[in-house]
Amino acid sequence: MVPFFLIFGVIMELKHYRGCHMKLNYRNTFYVGLIFFIISMFWQTYDMLIARTLIDKYGLNQTWSGIVMAMDNVMAVILLPLFGALSDKSNSKKGRRTPYIIVGTVLSAFAFMALSYTDYVQTLKIKETDLIEYHYEVAFDSEIDASERSHWYTVISHMEEERISAYQNGLISGRKLNEWRSSIEEPMTEILDNNGDMLTTRDLSIVKDLYYRYLSERAWEITASDPTNLIVFSSILFVALVSMSIFRSPAVALMPDTTLKPLRSKANAIITLMGAAGGIMAVYIIMLSGLNRGTYDYHGMVYIIVGIAMLTILGVFLWKVKEPKLVEQKRELDKKFGLQPDETKVRNKKTLANLTVKRRRSLYILLGSVFLLFAGYNAVMSKLADYLPKVLNLNLFDYQFIIAQALVIAMILPIGMLSMAIGRKKTIMIGMVMLIVALGNVYFLKENQPWLTALIIAGAGTGWIMISINTYVMVVELSKGYDVGRYTGYYYAASMTAQIFTPIFSGILMDRYDRLILFPYATVFVTLAMITMIFVNRGEAVKMKKLITDADDEELI
Repeated sequence: MVPFFLIFGVIMELKHYRGCHMKLNYRNTFYVGLIFFIISMFWQTYDMLIARTLIDKYGLNQTWSGIVMAMDNVMAVILLPLFGALSDKSNSKKGRRTPYIIVGTVLSAFAFMALSYTDYVQTLKIKETDLIEYHYEVAFDSEIDASERSHWYTVISHMEEERISAYQNGLISGRKLNEWRSSIEEPMTEILDNNGDMLTTRDLSIVKDLYYRYLSERAWEITASDPTNLIVFSSILFVALVSMSIFRSPAVALMPDTTLKPLRSKANAIITLMGAAGGIMAVYIIMLSGLNRGTYDYHGMVYIIVGIAMLTILGVFLWKVKEPKLVEQKRELDKKFGLQPDETKVRNKKTLANLTVKRRRSLYILLGSVFLLFAGYNAVMSKLADYLPKVLNLNLFDYQFIIAQALVIAMILPIGMLSMAIGRKKTIMIGMVMLIVALGNVYFLKENQPWLTALIIAGAGTGWIMISINTYVMVVELSKGYDVGRYTGYYYAASMTAQIFTPIFSGILMDRYDRLILFPYATVFVTLAMITMIFVNRGEAVKMKKLITDADDEELI
C-alpha cells in the first residue's frame, strides 16, 4: 500500500503540471516506444532461451554459459557508447537515430531467425541418443514423486549403465568415467544414503542439480564430437548481438530527444510499459510455440516468429514516427519553457569537463550504483529460466507468473506519476528496498509454490520498475541536450559492464555451490547499490523557470 501522503503528492504534482499547461503527448511517446517493444521482446527471448540452450543442448556448464552470455555485454560496452556518440553527430534526412534503428533491427531480426536452423540441428543430434527417452523422461516423469529416495536409486542405475557402456565402447575415457563417479554418482549416493524414504527439499535440490550436470555433460560429449553446429550458432548469435548494439543507444536516446526534461520520468514510464509489453509478447510466443519446461524442446519457431514480429513493428514505427519533425517540435517547446541549453556550452562539447565537481561526482556514483544493480538483477534474469524448473519445479509460463507480470505492468504508469510527485531518488530507494526483500526471500521458497513465488516475483518486478524508469533519466538529466546519446552510452557502459561480470562470476559460484546461491548473490549486490545510491544528489527533474499561460491545450512531445 502506498502511504496517503504519497497519493496526495501525486495529485498535487499533477495539478502543478496542469497549471503549467505541460501535458505529455502519449500518442507520440507510444510510437517512439515501439522500438523498446522490439528491444525487450528480443532480450526476453534471448534470456529465456539462449542460456538454457547452451547448458541443456550444447552442454556448457554454468561458468562457460555465463561467459557466452557475457560476450554480448563485452561488445555492448564498446559499441553502445560508440553508436550513441555517432548518432549524436549524425545528420540524416530521417534524423539522428532512425537510420541506426533501421539497420540494427533488420540485421538482428534476420540473424535471430537464422538461429532456428542451428537449434533444429542440435535438437536432432540430442534425439538420436538415449538421452531423452531413457534418462531425462525417466528422471522427471510427472507421475513419480521426485522426492522419493528409491526413484533416484533407479536414476543412478541408469546413469551407471550408460557410463560403463560408453567407456566399453570407447566413447569416453577411464578418466572421464572416474570423474563422473567422484563428482556426480558418489555425492548423489551419499545424500540418498543419509535420508529416509523421502528427500528433504534442500537435498532434493542438490540431487537434481547433480543430475542436470550429468545431462549437460552428455550434451557436451555430443557437441564435442562435432562442434561445427556450436560454431555456426555462436557466429550467428554474434551477428545478432552486434546488430542490437547498433541501434540500442540511438533508440534509447530518441525519447529524451523528443521529450522535455520535466516529463522524462513520465515518458520513460510509457517507454517501460512498451518494453514490458514486448517482454510479455515474447513469453506468449514461447507459450504458443508449445515450449514447456522440457529440456530438449525445439525452439526454432520462437526465433522465426520473434524475428518477423520485430520487422513488422519496425514498419509501424517508420510509418508513425518522423524523427526530424518531433525533434523540431521539442526544440520550439524548449524555447517557450526556457529549457534550451546554453549555446556557448553547446559549442564546447567536452561534456564531462563542463560538469561541476558535484555533478560529476553524482554521475560517477550513479553509474556505480547502476553497475551494482545490474550485477544483482541480471544474474537472476539470465538464469531464471534455468532456476525455476530445476530448483522450484515451476514453469515460467504458468498462468500465475503471467498474472504477476500483468500486475507489474499495471504499476508502471502509477510509478511514473509517483516519481514526479516524490522525486526520482526517493522512488528508486523504495524500489531497492522492495527488490532486496523479494530477492532475499526466494532462497527460502520450497518446490511447487507457484502463487507465493509469483507474488514475490511481482514484488521484485515492481521494485525493479521503480528503479529502472528513473536511473536512466537521472543520468541523461546531467547531459546538455546535444549529447544525450553520449550519456546514454555512459549508462549502458555501466550496466553492460555489470552484465559481463555477473553471468561469469555467478556461474562460477553456482558450479561450486549449486543453483541455490543465485538469489543470495543478487540480494548482496542490490543492497550495495542501495548504499551507493544514498550519496547521489543530482539528477532530479529540472524545475520550471516560467509558466506558459497562453497554451491551455498545448500537448508536449
